Amino acid sequence: MAELPAEPAGTPRQEHEGRYVRLAAPDPERDAPALFAAAHGDDADPEQWIYMGYGPFADADAMAVWMAGRAAATEPRSVVVHDRTRGVPVGMAAFMSQVPENRRLEIGNVWYVPSAQRTAANTETTYLMLREAFEHCGYRRVEWKCDARNRRSRVAAERLGFSFEGLFRNHMIIKQQSRDTAWYAITDDEWPALRSNYDAVLDRTATRALGDLNRPLLRPRVQELG
Repeated sequence: MAELPAEPAGTPRQEHEGRYVRLAAPDPERDAPALFAAAHGDDADPEQWIYMGYGPFADADAMAVWMAGRAAATEPRSVVVHDRTRGVPVGMAAFMSQVPENRRLEIGNVWYVPSAQRTAANTETTYLMLREAFEHCGYRRVEWKCDARNRRSRVAAERLGFSFEGLFRNHMIIKQQSRDTAWYAITDDEWPALRSNYDAVLDRTATRALGDLNRPLLRPRVQELG
């Protein structure tokens, strides 16, 4: 068996500039009012907070207090997603479950305001975070985990190139509800081909959607245990 370098993976940076989005460290004063208004207003997504470990928030001040904790933490290492065209924050994500000595981490705590859903925001945010993990930090494995009932997240995971690996039954208790967790992952050997698909879609040279391009690259699904 080939030996691996002893050095642990690096620490993910929070600042990233894409074509459509900019990722930045959380700033409660700057970000909380706009994110609260967009995620809790009349147009709010009724499913926004069902599967999250936090939220909804009582008011913008409560969100700001929570965000201040995220800004100070290195685990999870949160980022705020800003729409570059409009110059407004439209969501959040995090590098989390970081195990640098084994060079694996998770992209999680992902959510977007309704106006950013079904846009390029999630695609490019995930792309920038995967590039950071694999190409800058030297991670070997990036995971995506969600409540097994969260069909929206599970569809997104496979569209983004994460292969399903199985269910962890009775894995967590979230908001007094038992959670079976669906596990997905991308490994470093899979990333180059997936990155080519992301590049084509984000450059608008692709003739097919990202999910269609990535589907042949997914590992065969194992039978779900329920």
